Amino acid sequence: MQRTDQKIFLFEQAPIPVAVAKLAVPTILSSLVMVLYNLADTYFVGMLGEPVQNAAVTLAAPVLLAFNAVNNLFGVGSSSMMSRALGRKDYEMVFSSSALGFYCALAAGALFSLVCTIWQGPLLTLLGVDATTAQATAGYLDWTVSWGAVPAILNVVMAYLVRAEGSALHASIGTMSGCLLNIVLDPIFIMPWGFGWKAAGAGFATFLSNCVACLYFFVLLLYKRGRTYVCVDFRKLRFDRSVVLGMCAVGVPASIQNLLNVTGMTLLNNFTSAYGADAVAAMGITQKIYMVPMYIALGLSQGIMPLVSYNYASGNVARMKGTVHFSRRAALVMMVTVSTLYFLFPQTFVGLFMENPQVLDYGSRFLRGFCLVLPFLCVDFLAVGVFQAVGMGREALVFAILRKIVLEIPALCVLNWLWPLYGLAYAQLVAEVVLATAAVLVLRRLFRHLGA
Repeated sequence: MQRTDQKIFLFEQAPIPVAVAKLAVPTILSSLVMVLYNLADTYFVGMLGEPVQNAAVTLAAPVLLAFNAVNNLFGVGSSSMMSRALGRKDYEMVFSSSALGFYCALAAGALFSLVCTIWQGPLLTLLGVDATTAQATAGYLDWTVSWGAVPAILNVVMAYLVRAEGSALHASIGTMSGCLLNIVLDPIFIMPWGFGWKAAGAGFATFLSNCVACLYFFVLLLYKRGRTYVCVDFRKLRFDRSVVLGMCAVGVPASIQNLLNVTGMTLLNNFTSAYGADAVAAMGITQKIYMVPMYIALGLSQGIMPLVSYNYASGNVARMKGTVHFSRRAALVMMVTVSTLYFLFPQTFVGLFMENPQVLDYGSRFLRGFCLVLPFLCVDFLAVGVFQAVGMGREALVFAILRKIVLEIPALCVLNWLWPLYGLAYAQLVAEVVLATAAVLVLRRLFRHLGA
């Protein structure tokens, strides 16, 4: 199969700012749409004014977050293998890696659905559901998990596979199509003037949206048949040691990192809840505001991964290093700008969500702590993206463990004791300063080892 001149030019010859923009901007945009998508169910269900329905969406959230662990395992792991194999021009490895990622995601989604359906009762108990919220939560989980686990996982993994060969725009269109459709469908199935299914309607809208996103990717692969390296041919599925270990070396640390992030967020919310409903509301609003630049940094680090992987594997270390340095400078400019705005005008941003004076006061002080993290966070994210791109799974895992278990969680405990409530907003800063410093040192060592 002939590779297109356009893809060769993008990976090998295009000016680095142009190549980074073509790969990263669509990924960043899809990440920002994901922020809206994550808020849509909560927002529209909240419009009902029924706390039980809103609680159902909140209680089910950890199960949906667990999807990301599967997405990272098979999506990040197989896409990293694909891009490196493309750089070596080992096309059979590309086919095998993409087929393995696709079918493992399909099987994991089906297994996830089966387990959660059979043991729904114990799962609801584990989530903290009581007799009041049981029916609404079960209705939401029926559509998002029992029916929806396969399309929810598969569409994200397929986006990773498509992005791995440089088709970042198509990957983002597929992801965004599902997110935007969900936002449109939510009020139709939730609100009384529509179908009036309440929380279950939110779940059904999510299920339909994920199915449409999957359909987009299948149509894309059919249209590009013979001109794409993304392979879903069952005959190309191989469980060779090199393919499986290569995928797991990157995918397992990425998956563990996601699970640790969920753990850290849960602990932060538990600490905050001791100070009352206003504090919890303020922390929730602050996290939503903080998510926007955080997802931009994450989108940039994920967007450049195929470019870094390809040039690392093909031996063009100078271009790989140039990509990392340019991305770091661009990310720092964006994050410093946003951090400055958040620090100077915190009440303006918090006030977009709620005008309660106590919440505004809490939220403003929280946001000033969280915004200081952003410049360090982007350096950390970029380094982890490079580790995943070049197959340094051990380093990615070490950073994940350092971030939550060694640094952030102990910092939450200590700072909350030293500076009750407000110290919680500075725990991540402690972790990211250390990690950003370590990231620079490890990247320098990597480039010295490569002779750059």
